[in-house]
Amino acid sequence: MIGRLSGVLLEKNPPQVLVDCQGVGYEVDVPMSTFYNLPHTGERVTLFTHYVVREDAHLLFGFGSANERAVFRQLIKITGVGARTALSILSGMTVNDLAQAVTLQEAGRLVKVPGIGKKTAERLLLELKGKLGADIGVAAGTPHDDAQADVLNALLALGYSDKEALIAIKNMPAGTSVSDGIKLALKALSKA
Repeated sequence: MIGRLSGVLLEKNPPQVLVDCQGVGYEVDVPMSTFYNLPHTGERVTLFTHYVVREDAHLLFGFGSANERAVFRQLIKITGVGARTALSILSGMTVNDLAQAVTLQEAGRLVKVPGIGKKTAERLLLELKGKLGADIGVAAGTPHDDAQADVLNALLALGYSDKEALIAIKNMPAGTSVSDGIKLALKALSKA
C-alpha cells in the first residue's frame, strides 16, 4: 500500500523515525543499518517501506534500499519470524553478511543477533537457502568482478557446493579471465 516515503526527517528515536511528507508525519520503524545512514533531522530522506496491518496495530517499516526491504520480506515469510525479529536481524547484520551466512550455512553468525537462538538460526538458514545466497550472495561482494561471478556459477554448475565454490574463488586475483579462473579454482579444489 505504501511502498516509499520521501519527505523531511523530523525526529530520530531509534528504532523509529518521523518523516514529514507534505504535512503528514509518518512514524516508521527502521533497522539500525538504515538508521545509521540517515541524514540529519530537517533534511530530506527517502525510505522504501513495508506496511503491516495487524488486528491491534498498523505498522510502517522503512529501509534505505530496495534490497534491504526485499530481504525483510523474505524473513517475515518464515514461520516464527515476525517483523520485529526481522528488523533485529537486519539491525545486527548487513544484507551482504546475511546472504553470505546463508550461502556458507553459518548459523554462528546469526546466533550473535539478539533474539536469535540456535534453532531459529538453523531454520533461517534452511528456509533462506537459494532465496538469498545465489541472488544476493553474488551481489554481496564475494566475487570481485563479473569474471569471478562467472567462475562461481561454473563451479556451481559442475556440482560443487556454494561453500566450496566461494572458498575456491576467494584468493583468485582480480582481473583473472574466466577460463584461467576456472583452472585456478579447480586446482585449489583438488588440493582441498
